[in-house]
Parts: sequence; C-alpha cells; structure tokens
Amino acid sequence: MEARDRKIKVGISIGDPNGVGIEIILKIFQDKRMFDFFTPIVFASTKLLSGQRKYFNLQSTLSPYDLNKKPSNNQINVVEVLKQPFQTTFGEATKEGGAVAIASLKAATKALKEGTIDVLVTAPINKHNIQSETFDFPGHTDFLAKELGGDSLMFMVSDTLKVGLLTDHIPVSKVAAAIQPELIKTKVAKMKTSLIEDFGLVKPKIAILGINPHTGDNGVIGKEDDSILRPTIKEIYDQGTLLFGPYAADSFFGTDLPNQFDAVLATYHDQGLIPFKTLTFGNGVNFTAGLSKVRTSPDHGTAYDLAGKGEAKTASFEEALFYARQIFFNRSAHQEYTPTPKQ
Repeated sequence: MEARDRKIKVGISIGDPNGVGIEIILKIFQDKRMFDFFTPIVFASTKLLSGQRKYFNLQSTLSPYDLNKKPSNNQINVVEVLKQPFQTTFGEATKEGGAVAIASLKAATKALKEGTIDVLVTAPINKHNIQSETFDFPGHTDFLAKELGGDSLMFMVSDTLKVGLLTDHIPVSKVAAAIQPELIKTKVAKMKTSLIEDFGLVKPKIAILGINPHTGDNGVIGKEDDSILRPTIKEIYDQGTLLFGPYAADSFFGTDLPNQFDAVLATYHDQGLIPFKTLTFGNGVNFTAGLSKVRTSPDHGTAYDLAGKGEAKTASFEEALFYARQIFFNRSAHQEYTPTPKQ
C-alpha cells in the first residue's frame, strides 16, 4: 500500500459547543466513505455528541475511546475530556461553552504533541469566551505556536488562492509599528518553506501587499512602504527568494495578478482575509504553517446565527480534513526524500 493510500488519525477539537462545530463533525462522518481516509478522534464527551446527534437526527456512530488502545476504523472515536456535564444552548456565547472548547483543544493538542494523532483539525472557537486565567491567547494560532514550537504563519489556502498574514490578531493601530525587517524576513521564509514542504512547489513565487493605500504614493500616504517594505523585499529577493511587491492591496485581487503567484503575503488580517473569504468562502481552509505538526481549520467561525437550525454547511470543514491529510503526506515525502546534511 502506498503511504498516501493509508488512513491517518485525525484529531478533532469541537470548538464552541453552542456553535456549529459538533453538527458539522457529525454530518461529515455520516458518510462512510470518509473512513477510507480518516480515523476520526474527537476530544469531547460521548454524552455531548450523542445529544446533538439526536437533536439533529443524524446517523453518525460513536465509540468511546482510550488513546492507549486501538481506535475504531468505522466510527467516530470519542475521547472523554469534559469533567462536568454540559447543557447546550445553541447560539449563545457562554463561559461554560468557552471552557468546553478549551478543554477539547488542550487535550487534542497534547495528543498531537505526543504523536497519538497524526494531524489536528479544529472547529471554530469564540475568542471572547475562551479567555481565562489558564488561557490568555487571542486564538488557536498563538496557542498552538506556543505549544508546538516554531514561528507560526496564518495561511489561508484553497485550490485557487493562498494568502498568508504578516501580522494577524493585533489591532490595526499597531500594524505599522509591528512590521519590521526581521518580521518580514521570518514570515516570508515560513511561507516559502511551507510552499515547498507542505505543498510540493519547487521554486515558489510570492507577492507581498503594501502597508498603506497605494503603497504610500511615494510617501504622501505613509512612509513605511518605502522605508521598510521595499528595501527588505529587495534584500530577500537578492538572497534568492522570488518575492515581489509591494502591490497596492485595493486593486490586487481584482486583476489577474493573484494567478501569477503561488501565494500572497498580506500585511494585516483584514487586508488578506476579506478578499480571500470573498473569493473562496465555504471552500477555504485556515492552515497554521511553520509548526512542527499539521493543524487546519475551516474558514468560518462559530456561526451562532445558524447554530441549532441544522443548516450548517460542511464543505470548508471537509476541505480542512483533506488539506491536513495532503499536507501530512507532502511533509512526510519531503522529509523522506531530502538528503540529511553532512555533519
């Protein structure tokens, strides 16, 4: 059997239980064909998943699971991580819901670090109700970077477009000050490495967007593009990376320019995610590049407005599963066929 033909153990954190995460997970694994590719291991509680399965009248099959034993190959394996019973209140951002989301995430991350799962796919969390004395991170990316090591890159990927973020979950007022030559070099290097190791490209070509409108208009609308971005881009290019820009963000995605590059590096969150989600929503995936392990997530949030209605779409979560699998095998193949440097 070829390596890419085998199943992988995918760990799944359930996100906010009052959102659409559990519904989507249960819907996806009603399709028995999914078990040809994945052994799903969900970190939650059998009671919680059973309750939502009954509520949505779904046919998913569940199997309580101990990580030290052999998982079921044709059922959703459920690792019991909740210490207290949880009462679902669809569409509400509660403190209890945040605690459940973090308990699931922490247990899944621990399993990923220990190698008892191959990859991690995370259902959406609410960034407000997850905050506590023991969890002080703006989201998944920062937490996983600390736990798994490495300089993370928030990388939104689809079949037609890949957009990474130079800065992610920081206020817009702090973006310009945060963009310094060392940060640019680090993020570009992470994107290049990911494109080679995770997506199988040989000589990736990367575009970077400007910080200010019209990339500053020669200093009339800000000096950062001229004083920081342009000289750093030239330095990186001269060292052998195909990095081009800065491009004016307001027109970049409305032209053919994205098709001329393997990936785009946006300077801040909305500059990259608004066009990405507009062009690919429902089929995009949030991939945390630069970590020692593979983690993906759907491109949507908790969708409280849809929670409990049975209307949640599964496409983006399915894409997250298959991207995690693809990246896992691409990374494994790269490591296998890359010569070990001589000491």
